[in-house]
Amino acid sequence: MALAVLHALDSARTQWYHVTAIVIAGMGFFTDAYDLFCISTVSKLLGRLYYYKPGTGKPGKLPQDVNNFVIGVALVGTLSGQLVFGWLGDKLGRKKVYGITLIIMVICAICSGLSFGSSAGSVMTTLCFFRFWLGFGIGGDYPLSATIMSEYANKMTRGMFIAAVFAMQGVGIIFAGLVSMILSKIFLDLYPAPAFNAIPVDYSHVMSTQPQADYLWRIVLMLGAFPALVTFYWRMKMPETGRYTALIEGNAKQAASDMGRVLDIEIQDEQDKLAQFKAANDYSLFSGEFVRRHGKHLIGTTTTWFLLDIAFYSQNLTQKDIFPVMGLTKKDVEVNALREMFETSRAMLIVAFFGTFPGYWFTVFFIEKLGRFKIQLLGFFMMSLFMGIIGYKYDDVKNNKYIFATLYGLTFFFANFGPNSTTFVLPAELFPTRVRSTCHALSAAAGKAGAMVGAFGVQNYTLKGEVKEIRKAMIFLAVTNMLGFLFTFLVTETKGRSLEEISGEDGSSDREAGTQMTGTNTSATTRTTY
Repeated sequence: MALAVLHALDSARTQWYHVTAIVIAGMGFFTDAYDLFCISTVSKLLGRLYYYKPGTGKPGKLPQDVNNFVIGVALVGTLSGQLVFGWLGDKLGRKKVYGITLIIMVICAICSGLSFGSSAGSVMTTLCFFRFWLGFGIGGDYPLSATIMSEYANKMTRGMFIAAVFAMQGVGIIFAGLVSMILSKIFLDLYPAPAFNAIPVDYSHVMSTQPQADYLWRIVLMLGAFPALVTFYWRMKMPETGRYTALIEGNAKQAASDMGRVLDIEIQDEQDKLAQFKAANDYSLFSGEFVRRHGKHLIGTTTTWFLLDIAFYSQNLTQKDIFPVMGLTKKDVEVNALREMFETSRAMLIVAFFGTFPGYWFTVFFIEKLGRFKIQLLGFFMMSLFMGIIGYKYDDVKNNKYIFATLYGLTFFFANFGPNSTTFVLPAELFPTRVRSTCHALSAAAGKAGAMVGAFGVQNYTLKGEVKEIRKAMIFLAVTNMLGFLFTFLVTETKGRSLEEISGEDGSSDREAGTQMTGTNTSATTRTTY
């Protein structure tokens, strides 16, 4: 049993509106990545500005609990936002709540930069408050963008389109490093200062920590509002997805009209057949029928995303502590405040450009050739291999910064040409329309729970830059990646199949392995314009 509107969407040629949708949804992920990762470029600066302790002989540093909270509070907000907006996306519609996420992101990015107070504690408290709500808006973008793109795309390029949306995260990470590097360089040229250890200890903090740096970190955070603001208008112009309008709202005529308006296709609405289609798929997330059809897949998507994000966010959020070991940055006492931010941002940009960014686009270009399943297995295995080498042979590789940087960069590459991309794609394809956004949200929220393990747990091992502790962290991450490899066998390949075929909404009865179809009827009358 197939509806004409669904068959038309699955078989429609790639058109300009598909590209437009990728850009609109992708700019949200650009903003998400910039906002989440730019904090890594400024966190050491915050320590110098607000937490210097006289008599220590070292620059100021965020206390461990404060550092974890500043870095991790946005992830807590992201987890909350994923669950709330994922549920709303299924209940109210994807479009109705899609713009709200951007509004929250714009307001909270600006307010994060306006975090003022009479003491260090009050500034950090205000910053964390707004970064929580920033994360809340960011969280909503995950299930909504993935679901919208999966429901717009045709079945032959769907994985590529969803991966392209997610690949904008890589661009956002690059810009987080690039913007921080450029601005810190400008401030450094305008306000030069001696290194911390180049002057007597009694004056080292005052002389090496430029007061103008207090403006710099605020500007970096506030600039995260700009891309979200630019994208808002275009999100509001997007129609509701044809699948949601037809299958959830029960309006095949409106779905045909909306999709015919933005895509070059002509669709015959089939209101009579729609009632039969809905009756065959009328079960809730907490029903035994859902567990029977999709329970194993939901366990697979949640566990793999959880395990992946322990490693992925540990890498990204703790790399500032590993850079000195790699020789990409100098020790904190050898530079002034702005110079330290410049070197951290530059190192972050180098790793992102040569390691992180290419992996995303390898996935985009190969996902429809190799499939999601193989790419995810490959990525988890290679990440585990390279992190294991770094951990077990740490004493050898740390003395050769080029070997260390290569191995470290390869873990980023295979994270993105691997599970960081595929864990985003698969939940948008495996589940039925009625609960697709919610299931993606549950999977993504599990990922952010893993990210919090990285931010609040793994980061404790890297914060002091001690070789022994970093070694332990890398071995732990190698083990989590191998577990991700094993849990990947709970999901199935989705390449080249329609969303209804994958989820069983088209009448197929055997969905345990996701490979058997028993009742597909594609006799709907449809004409697609090529």
